[in-house]
Amino acid sequence: MDMQRVVRILRAYWKTIVVLAVVGGLAGFGWSALQPRVYTADATGYVASTSSDGSTGASLAGNSLALSKVKSFIDMGYWRAVAETARNELGLTDSPESLVQRIRVSNPVDTVNIRVEADAPTPEQARDLAQAWLLGMTEQVKQLESAGQAEGAVRLVAGDSARLPTAPSSPNVRLNVSIGFIAGGVVGVVFALVRRAFDRRVRSANDISGAVDSSVVGVLPVDKELAAGRAVFSFDDIRDGRGSFAHKEAMRELRTNLQYVDVDHPARVMVITSPLPGDGKSTTAANLAVSIAATGQSVILIDADLRRPVLGATFGFSDDVGLSDVLAGRARIDQVAHQVDEHGRLFVVAAGRTPPNPSEMVGSQRMQQLARSLADDLVVIIDSPPTLAVADAAVIASWADGAVLVVTAGRTTDDMLVRAVGNIAKTRGRLLGVVLNRAPLRGADSGYYGSRYGGYYGYGAPSTSEASGPWWRRLSLAKPGGRAPRGEPAPGPRRRSSDVPPSNVSGLRTLSQRGKPSSVSGDSVGEHASSASGAPGVGGEASIARRRPPA
Repeated sequence: MDMQRVVRILRAYWKTIVVLAVVGGLAGFGWSALQPRVYTADATGYVASTSSDGSTGASLAGNSLALSKVKSFIDMGYWRAVAETARNELGLTDSPESLVQRIRVSNPVDTVNIRVEADAPTPEQARDLAQAWLLGMTEQVKQLESAGQAEGAVRLVAGDSARLPTAPSSPNVRLNVSIGFIAGGVVGVVFALVRRAFDRRVRSANDISGAVDSSVVGVLPVDKELAAGRAVFSFDDIRDGRGSFAHKEAMRELRTNLQYVDVDHPARVMVITSPLPGDGKSTTAANLAVSIAATGQSVILIDADLRRPVLGATFGFSDDVGLSDVLAGRARIDQVAHQVDEHGRLFVVAAGRTPPNPSEMVGSQRMQQLARSLADDLVVIIDSPPTLAVADAAVIASWADGAVLVVTAGRTTDDMLVRAVGNIAKTRGRLLGVVLNRAPLRGADSGYYGSRYGGYYGYGAPSTSEASGPWWRRLSLAKPGGRAPRGEPAPGPRRRSSDVPPSNVSGLRTLSQRGKPSSVSGDSVGEHASSASGAPGVGGEASIARRRPPA
């Protein structure tokens, strides 16, 4: 694992690391609060030679004698006799053994001093015990060195009285909090590295390239307008105020990459699919079609998800009549194709009524002939069901020019991605590339799109009304009507012709809103199959091309 990846992982989990570090610091503080307070006082004595005539040689000899004796006096400090003397001096009821456990006797380096440190629950008890212990050692040294004589060769002289400690020596709150903070941070770092090592969800283009032998043709960032439902954006006006600047630019990049996948044999029939429902394939297909139409090319978007269609409701017209009626011979393609832009370049075909055999219908020769005939004049984009749920997408990919697989950052796992690519490959389908959807704009897993790019060009900066005001107002603006769970919302009831068009198609108009164009003769594009005169289902693509204005 290289250092750059480690840094990205730590950036992604920095909140967890900080929380665990704070928890560790609080645990150290709590542990310190539960420990009894211990105070430490020290007293110092001096080992001196008693025989000296004042000469320099005698002084050196006495100093050498004191240095040789001081090491023995340190061990004497733990004698039971010294403990008994201190116990009687202070009138304590503790046993001599317990008192010895509270005493530490040491000799500072290159000195003839003896230091006695005593621990006690209160500052006064610690001071008194240290002083009494040093006096006990003085008595023991006097008795041993004199050995019945008037005065010994060396003696232990007690220094100043022990000082009263002002703060407890234990527990060390700062040390314990620091240790807890560091330990919590280390646990957080280990947790982040282990979790990411065993995390099989794809989060970046590198994860996709490492899992499958396919290129990433697009990275679509998170867009707040797509959080609570589907939305179709206009790509004609960059200042229309709908859709983030980052998402629109990413969609344009996806459009460009698909055009240059194979410049000698450009894909005219593309199927859009995903591993599982909720990955945003339908929204991606719709906005990709709109973005291609914005370049002046004619596009037809076909909803081939005959089980759970959503494109009709997304663009604001009925799902009652559509592809299934064309394939069944009940309508022509020009009778069910809705012109949804003002320039006559974008047509949308709903799924129609759900047939008993969706897989067989989308894989039929009639479906292939319909797509190929439409591809002569238009770019055909087919929205298909998820490839891991049903076999429809793999069947369509077997005869289409290519397939685009949409996966969700932080949701799709690498085994889902491998299985989805494998399902397409089993039918000899051509995978044009993978699209990483809902890539975060912030954090370690974010791409190179962000609000700073929109702010630089003046398109992505939030409006004044949204950026200002109290925090609860900004929160209500960010979550209109409540935030839906992550993932594409499940399709609701099929849309009827009498329903009010949704607000997400402002800037795009259906044929019923436009009215019947004076330049168009014959049946209108949005006419129901009940008004058809029994014409063959695939014979209307020429009239769609005729309604397209010259480039």
